[in-house]
Amino acid sequence: MKDVLLYGASWCPFCRAVKNWLDTKGIKYSYKDVDEAGVRDEMKTHVPNNETIPVIVIDGKGYVNPEISFLAQELNIAAATDKKVYDVAVVGAGPSALSAAIYTTREDLDTVLIEKGVIGGLAAITDQVDNYPGFPEGVTGLDLADNLQKQAERFGTKFEFAQVEAIETRPSGEKRVVTTDGELFARAVLVATGSDYKKLGIPGEQEFYGRGVHYCATCDGPVFRDKKLVVVGGGNSAVQEAIFLTKFASHIDLLVRGDQMRASDVLQHELEKHKDKITIHFKTQPLEVVGNKFVSGIKTKSDGQDKLFECDGVFVFIGLLPNTDFLKHSLELDEVGFVKTDERLQTSMEGVFASGDVRSGATMQIASAVGEGATAALKIREYLEAKNR
Repeated sequence: MKDVLLYGASWCPFCRAVKNWLDTKGIKYSYKDVDEAGVRDEMKTHVPNNETIPVIVIDGKGYVNPEISFLAQELNIAAATDKKVYDVAVVGAGPSALSAAIYTTREDLDTVLIEKGVIGGLAAITDQVDNYPGFPEGVTGLDLADNLQKQAERFGTKFEFAQVEAIETRPSGEKRVVTTDGELFARAVLVATGSDYKKLGIPGEQEFYGRGVHYCATCDGPVFRDKKLVVVGGGNSAVQEAIFLTKFASHIDLLVRGDQMRASDVLQHELEKHKDKITIHFKTQPLEVVGNKFVSGIKTKSDGQDKLFECDGVFVFIGLLPNTDFLKHSLELDEVGFVKTDERLQTSMEGVFASGDVRSGATMQIASAVGEGATAALKIREYLEAKNR
């Protein structure tokens, strides 16, 4: 049996995801909270110069925020085939997926939800959600995700932690879902894998990931108390995250590549309240992240002039890309990679539906994603009833 040690924090959704998987697989491990005195320095003896969590140490070797599939391989978790045929398999665990699972399980449809990472998706790593109905004071993304998960579990949703690699149709019409943890079968499938953060694609971005380059303010912001930061982006996410980071940073330079903000008027008004800590720079194109062991700055070009912004960290929020790489050879996608659906939210493969941010034409709003999840669940029920007839 391998020796496993996990470094994390209570506020880190990715840490929670790894813990969930370890617990589900019955793997014995030790856990240390990096917010306790001396623990973060101890963690760095396993992964020098790294600030990102979770870190998992297996037989003395440290890994930063590893994929579940990698952990399964390193810990010799054998892939298992689930011969049972579920009524519904939901791929993803964001608000749309959880909403659908609540509806399907409440209607006595045997449902399994398959997630490779964080329960709640991008919503879980959003600091504050202010526009979701029913929460007049707003709600943290983590609390919203927790409540959705508990509600789905109350009705009987089964959760599996694995990465889906393919969806196939068997001659019988059932769907074969191939995962890093084996395969399972379902009469219908809902794809609700959401989106992930776009990258800048500039030199230094990948090299300094976890050492000053970050994509989640909720996860990594507390590391930068009294530090200078750069936030790249001009949309809602960039403004929301920049405002959140003012809780920790001494100053933030907000780099906007266009000549105006794309964020909503409400958020721009909120941004004005923080102008003592946030300076906006328009028409500023990032060129390279620089540093030694950690980020020390970001080179940019603005109005033809080169400029270096000295900083301790760079947070990037420039948009989203759909999580659909595993679907390229099975479902019809649009030119960007989002899943195409008909008016019933069914994809190009019969019995496979899509909802939420992964769907072509989605509004990228949590309330819409939840509504689509409920709609997809009802359409799946109609599909299964028609099959039974």
